Amino acid sequence: QVQLVESGGGLVRPGGSLGLSCAASGKIFRIDTMAWYRQAPGKQRELVAIVPLVGRATYADSVKDRFVISRDNALNTLHLQMDSLKPDDTAVYYCNARAKTSYYSVYDDYWGQGTQVIVSS
Repeated sequence: QVQLVESGGGLVRPGGSLGLSCAASGKIFRIDTMAWYRQAPGKQRELVAIVPLVGRATYADSVKDRFVISRDNALNTLHLQMDSLKPDDTAVYYCNARAKTSYYSVYDDYWGQGTQVIVSS
């Protein structure tokens, strides 16, 4: 199994910045894509940004030019730098990893427990 643990959420004023981190551990053979999702109260979970093992990241239009996703493949960590935050960014943010636990296994989706981000004055 693969465990994901997020950190870095909190309360920030509009226009401020916040960084999130996610650490993957456990029986990891390979991690393919890693991503951040978020879910606001009363809304469906949505993709914020996704980064492949090799290649460029893609972003939701609502966060483009404000958020930057990055990963450290050696440490199996994922980060999200969030700038120019807006009240609409308030949500629980979830780390996601598509990983396999051995050479012969298939890729499966793993999720963190979520970290709360509140943007409010």
